[in-house]
Amino acid sequence: MNRVRIALFAAGILLLPGRAAMAHRLDEYLHAATLDLTRTHILLHLRLTPGVDVADGIIRQMDRNSDGCLSPVEQRAYVSQIMQGLSLSLNGRAARLRVEALTFPTIAEMRAGTGVIDLRFSVKTGLQTGSYRLTYRDRGAGTGTVWLVNCLLPQDPAIHVTRQKRSEDQSSYMLDFSISPP
Repeated sequence: MNRVRIALFAAGILLLPGRAAMAHRLDEYLHAATLDLTRTHILLHLRLTPGVDVADGIIRQMDRNSDGCLSPVEQRAYVSQIMQGLSLSLNGRAARLRVEALTFPTIAEMRAGTGVIDLRFSVKTGLQTGSYRLTYRDRGAGTGTVWLVNCLLPQDPAIHVTRQKRSEDQSSYMLDFSISPP
């Protein structure tokens, strides 16, 4: 009898109407950040997704000559603008972000709400055994910006995430971690 109930329950779940997954609301500019810790560097992966309702304003900020395409010069200028709103520090000392890679979607993709600006930054570290506090802040691109931030599970078994703390809106993030002796 229990197997019949489980089968009916599972069938009922499968027959429930599906909901389309939404990455973010239409009127928001999503800044999704992940941090990856290693002994030699910290990687910051930032994915920026303008919603349909805010895309034209974001595109106007990028397409400075209004020709309908984003030249490499315009892309780099926009990345510089985004970097002005970012800060990362390690144990209270400001860290210099270096652009590793940037990928921009088409303007049509951004207008459709599916275009993701993919930015990768790095910070050289040379971390030794001990405790560390990383602080990250993204001041965004104006009203309508929403944030998500997280740390990836370190691949080095000696690196241990001990605490994460985010501001309510996730524009600020604090990460405590340690490196144990080899």
